[in-house]
Amino acid sequence: MRVLISGASIAGPVLAHWLTRFGFEVTVVERAPALRKTGGHAVDLFRPAMDISERMGVLPSIEERATGTQWMTVHREGVRRPTSIDLGKLFGAMSDRHVEIMRDDLSEIYYDASRADAEYVFGDSITAIADDGEVRFEHAPPRRFDVVVGADGLHSNVRRLVFGDVPEVHIGAYLAVVSVPKGLAGDGEFRGHLGRGRMSGLYGARHLDDARAIFLFHSPPLDYHHRDVPRQKELLRQAFSGVHPEVDGWLDELERTPAFYFDSITQLRMGAWSRGRVTLVGDAGYCPGPAVGGSTSLAVLGAYVLAGELAAAGGDHERAFAAYEREMAELVRKSRVFALRAAKTLIPKSRLGMWGLTTGARMLTALPASAARAIAKLNTQGVRMHDSMVVKDYAVERQAR
Repeated sequence: MRVLISGASIAGPVLAHWLTRFGFEVTVVERAPALRKTGGHAVDLFRPAMDISERMGVLPSIEERATGTQWMTVHREGVRRPTSIDLGKLFGAMSDRHVEIMRDDLSEIYYDASRADAEYVFGDSITAIADDGEVRFEHAPPRRFDVVVGADGLHSNVRRLVFGDVPEVHIGAYLAVVSVPKGLAGDGEFRGHLGRGRMSGLYGARHLDDARAIFLFHSPPLDYHHRDVPRQKELLRQAFSGVHPEVDGWLDELERTPAFYFDSITQLRMGAWSRGRVTLVGDAGYCPGPAVGGSTSLAVLGAYVLAGELAAAGGDHERAFAAYEREMAELVRKSRVFALRAAKTLIPKSRLGMWGLTTGARMLTALPASAARAIAKLNTQGVRMHDSMVVKDYAVERQAR
């Protein structure tokens, strides 16, 4: 059975790994000429994604490239003394297994795990998908596939071709990431500035040649084109002007940064993400909100479930897609709700909200690790939501082993 996957970031390579392991013939097409190395930001892998990565045999590589950020120092608007937070203890309370890793590093690790068995085609994209499985490409000649999967992110090309223009629900916030000189960041520290409706921070990773400045801010929909980088930089400067001299220095790097990312934090709320022989996985089908909804862990889990259901159904895509959506529906719903709460919490709009965020985090990490974990486990809809997701053990996987 031949499967075409569009997108070689996170969900695509994970799906390719499991499908080839289950005996499917897999092709991955990626618009970029090579694996994307665009700066990007750090992402979190929680227990379900860690368990799946361990089954893939790549967990040591992931842990080796962890950012190593252990402390957070937060300067709160209007408060002279900063707040120090032990991130190791904070994430230990949130998840039994957790790693923070740069998105580009994670993509490369998953790609390396699948490239020997799957065909990768870079520098091309899908232009049409027929009901009978014939797929047309921008450059390559047409080919026929039994299943086509869109794993091409929030602005999915496959989704647009098959489902038309699906509204992206803006949840009232924006995210920007800027590559800055490595010397600006402290070793193992996230240094942040928190203001009403806006948060900025700086961090690095042991193995990187640069550091990353991240910016989150509340705003109604802004007027800009997604390819108009000068306009995006102008909007970012306006949002963070006068926060702090240190933040002004980070913004000065906009003139010479080698990598820049800017986008709204939006959700997809599709009732179903399969049609005919086409389905969507990860952000392409059910993005809960970049940076706030655990979308990376959800994408890894979704790719694993989709592969497992296709194998369990013996390649019957209609039965597999229905089972895949049943398995993921409640997890997707919970992730959307969690993302809306997280956006309000991480970017508070009042002084009271800022105080509550920093004080709560500091008090939680001041407790013994066992007590902090026990308190956090009471909240499976909040900070422990990701760890509450169950990784199904497919019988076909045991047979493949």
